[in-house]
Amino acid sequence: MLNDAALIKLLKQAYSAEKAAAFAYQGHAEAVRDGEEKKAIKQIEIDEWNHREEVLKLMAIYLVPVSKWLEVKNYIIGKTISASCYLIGWFMPFYFAGNLESGNVCEYVRMKRLFNALDITEHDEVLYEMSLKEKEHEVYFYQQIKDNKMLPFFEKVFAWGEHKRKNDIDLEAGFVFENTNTYCEGFGEKRK
Repeated sequence: MLNDAALIKLLKQAYSAEKAAAFAYQGHAEAVRDGEEKKAIKQIEIDEWNHREEVLKLMAIYLVPVSKWLEVKNYIIGKTISASCYLIGWFMPFYFAGNLESGNVCEYVRMKRLFNALDITEHDEVLYEMSLKEKEHEVYFYQQIKDNKMLPFFEKVFAWGEHKRKNDIDLEAGFVFENTNTYCEGFGEKRK
């Protein structure tokens, strides 16, 4: 059993949010016309289902129950976003996917930090790998829209884009496993 309310809440949220993301990517992949984009987005959907499976394993170890409320809520959110991808054009699904992934990076770093505060380190590698994969997703979506003329406006309104991120990880500078707990301080803390 875990005795950390923030960690329990984060596990429940991450598990259900991965479902919403996977559903959203189903619609996103179907809505794009380019074959390479379709293939990349489908792989990201698979990654999200894999993350959900990994989080469920952690929940099972520590007897953290799945939140029925979050499951229903995220089912509705995911299916709504999935359907909207057919209606809102090409740019917005890529933009909001990148924005979402940017925030997800720190969820797994925070999860690792909270486990480590309880002297639990056996999950460090999988949590690092999931945060790295979320960062790769963010980078992919950003690369698709970086030259789009709508990006500056969306960045100003939604606080993600060329100059604003929801994490401080820079893959080009390196994201080192041993230093994972030094990242994301102050990012996403309001989700506690």
